[in-house]
Amino acid sequence: MAKALYNEGYTQNREISWMRFNNRVLDEAKDPDVPLIERLKFAAIHSSNLDEFFTVRVGSLYEARRLNPEGADKLSGWTPKQQLDQIYARARKDISKRGKILQDLDQEMVKHGIHRLKPAECTKEEQKYLRRYFSDRVLPLISAQVVDTVHPLPRLQSGVIYCAGILRYKNRDSFAFVPVPGVLPKAVQLPSEIGLRYVLTEDLILWELGSLIKGSAVLEALNFRILRSADVDPEDEMFEDIADYREKMSKVIKQRRRMRVVRLDVSDKMSSVMRKYLMEHLKCDSGCIFEFRQPLDLKYAFSLASFLKEEDRQPLVFEPYEPKLSPALNYDLPVFDQIRKKDVLLSYPYESMDPFILLVRQASRDPDVTSIRITIYRLAKQARLVDYLCQAAENGKEVDVLIELKARFDEQNNIDYSERLEDSGVTVMYGFAEYKVHSKICLITRMNGKKAEHVALIATGNFNENTAKQYTDFAYLTGRAPIVRDAVAFFQNMMIGKLDGTYRNLLVSPVSMKPKLIEMIRAEAEKGENGRITVKVNSITDEEMIEELSKASRAGVQINMIVRGISCILPGVKERTETISIRSIVGRYLEHSRIYIFGEGKEEKMYISSADFMTRNMDRRVEIACPIPDAGCRKQIHAYLDLCFADNVKARKMKKDGKYAKIKAGEERISAQDELMRSTKASTQTIPTPPRRQSIAVFRTVYSRKKKEE
Repeated sequence: MAKALYNEGYTQNREISWMRFNNRVLDEAKDPDVPLIERLKFAAIHSSNLDEFFTVRVGSLYEARRLNPEGADKLSGWTPKQQLDQIYARARKDISKRGKILQDLDQEMVKHGIHRLKPAECTKEEQKYLRRYFSDRVLPLISAQVVDTVHPLPRLQSGVIYCAGILRYKNRDSFAFVPVPGVLPKAVQLPSEIGLRYVLTEDLILWELGSLIKGSAVLEALNFRILRSADVDPEDEMFEDIADYREKMSKVIKQRRRMRVVRLDVSDKMSSVMRKYLMEHLKCDSGCIFEFRQPLDLKYAFSLASFLKEEDRQPLVFEPYEPKLSPALNYDLPVFDQIRKKDVLLSYPYESMDPFILLVRQASRDPDVTSIRITIYRLAKQARLVDYLCQAAENGKEVDVLIELKARFDEQNNIDYSERLEDSGVTVMYGFAEYKVHSKICLITRMNGKKAEHVALIATGNFNENTAKQYTDFAYLTGRAPIVRDAVAFFQNMMIGKLDGTYRNLLVSPVSMKPKLIEMIRAEAEKGENGRITVKVNSITDEEMIEELSKASRAGVQINMIVRGISCILPGVKERTETISIRSIVGRYLEHSRIYIFGEGKEEKMYISSADFMTRNMDRRVEIACPIPDAGCRKQIHAYLDLCFADNVKARKMKKDGKYAKIKAGEERISAQDELMRSTKASTQTIPTPPRRQSIAVFRTVYSRKKKEE
C-alpha cells in the first residue's frame, strides 16, 4: 500500500505498541492482588518477552537500517534508526522499572521469610555448604577460560549467562570467563529450619571465579550475557544450495549463533577497561549495553515455590486450577461418532485438551479409520499427540503431518519430531518456502461401508498440551459436511503445494482470508450506525485492515475490539476512529483466541481463527478462519466475550494516544478469567487409562462392543 497512514493521525508504531503491552505484563508484578511469587513470575515473563523482542524485532530493524536506512514506517513515519532509538530508550526505562519492582518484591519476600542472598551475605556455615555444593554439583560441569593469544575469545552464545572478570594471572591482567550451564538449577536452597534462604547459581559461580584458576587474583568480576539477532531468512542465498528443507533449517539455527549482538546485559557497573574489552570483542556499541543491578536470569521465579512447604507456599501462589473435562462428551464411547452427531467447542485452559487427544488415540486404533491429517506449528516437549500419530501410522493408517519447521525458536523441536514421525511411517511435509503454515486443523477420515465419514478440529491455538493449560483458546470439533468438505480440500491442496485453493466456508490465507474479511467489514459499513463488528485478536498491524476499520467507523459502525498485544490503530480519534473501542486483558492466562464477528442477530457471521489482523498472517502465512454455525457453540463464545467486555479488574482500555487506562470498577469486581475458572462445568467422568499398544485385530473387538453399547 502506497498510502502512509501516519498522516491520518490514527495509527502508531508497532514496536512501541508492543512495548506498552509488555509494560502491562510488568504491571501485574506490582499488583498487590496478585500472589507474591506470581508477581515475581510476571517480572520474569516481562524479562523473557523483552529478550525475545530484541532478538526478533530489533534484529530485523538493524537489517532494515542496513538495506534501506531512509525507509519510513507507514504507521508512524519513523526510519529504522528512529525506531531503534525509541526502543532502546524505552527499554532502559522498562528495565529500570523492573529493577525497582524486584527490589520491592524482595522486601516483601523477606516478610514471608524468603531471602535471596549473595554468597558474601551468607553465614560462615552457609558458605561452607555453598563451597561443598559448588565442588560436588557445579565444578564437574564447568571450566574457566583465560583469553590470550593462544586461547582467543570464542563465539559466545545468545542468552547464556557468563561469569567473567579481569584476573591478575601470571603477572599480567587477563580476561577470564565461564558459562553458567543450563542444566543446573537456577537457584541453590540453603539449609535452614526457618523460612527459605537461597543463592542464585549465577552468583555462586561468580563468587568462586577466582578459585577456578589457581594462582589468580580477581580484580573485577560480573555476570553478563549477550542477545543476538535471530533475523535469519532461510531463503537467503547462503542456503540456496541446500535441497533438503530440514537440513536448511538446521543451518539456519547454526547461523543465528553468528548474528550481530543487539544487547549486552551486565550485572553491575563496569570499569572502562572491561567495557572497552567487551565492546571490541563482541562488536557492539555502548548504546547496546544495559547495566542491570538485578539478576540477569529471572527464570528462578518458576522454581521458587517448590522450595517451600505446602502451608508456606499456598498464600504466595495462585490457587491450583486443573482444566476440566468438557461435559459435552461421553468418554466411554468413541468420540468420532459423537462429533458426527453434534458440534463441540472446547475452551482452553478452562477445559482440557484431553478430549482431542482421546479422539486421536481412538482413531489410531479404530480399524475403520483410514487417515489422519494435521498441521503442526508448536508442540509440547513431551507430546502424547505425536505418540498416537506414530501409533496410527504403525497400525497401517495414512498419517499426513504438515509440520512447520520455521516456527521461530521451536525449529529444533520440530525437526526432532519430524524425524520421529517419519521413522514411524508418517508422511511429513514441511510447508512452503515463503509461507509459514500457522493454521491449526486436524482431519480424521473413517470408512462406513463404502462411504467416507470425516470429523475435523479447527482451533485458534497450537496442538500443544502444555500451552493449552496456559493460553486461552478455542477448539471446534465438527462433522458438518460443508466444513469437512473444505477441510478435505485444504489438505488436498497442501499436499500439492496449492495455496490458491477455493473454499466455500473456510477463510484461508494467504489468498482468500483478507479479501473476505474486508468484504464483511464493508458490508457492515453499508449499514451505517446499525453496523456491528466485534474482534478479539492478539495484534492488529495490517494497513489495509486498519484503513477499512477506520472507514467503517467513519460510517458509524460500532466496533468493539479486544487486542491483547500490538494495536497500531488508535481508537477514539475524531472523524477517523470515533466509534472504535479497544481494550486489552493481561491476567493469569495468556489471552490467545481469535474471534471475528460481523453483524448481529440472525445476520451475524462468527468465525474463530488462528490469524491475527497482521500482514504476516494475512499475506505470508497459511491460516484458517472457521465459521461457527452451531447455536450452542455461538452462545458459548458470546458468553465468553461478554465476560471479557465486562472485565473491570484485568482489562485496560486504550486511549486515543495509545496509552492504556484502568477500567473503573463498579460495585461488582469482575475478572473474566477468574469467573471462567469458577463457572466452567466439568464432566463427572474420567478418560479411561490408555490400553497397552494393541493390534488392530484386538482393538476391533473392543471398538465394536462400544459401538453396540452406544
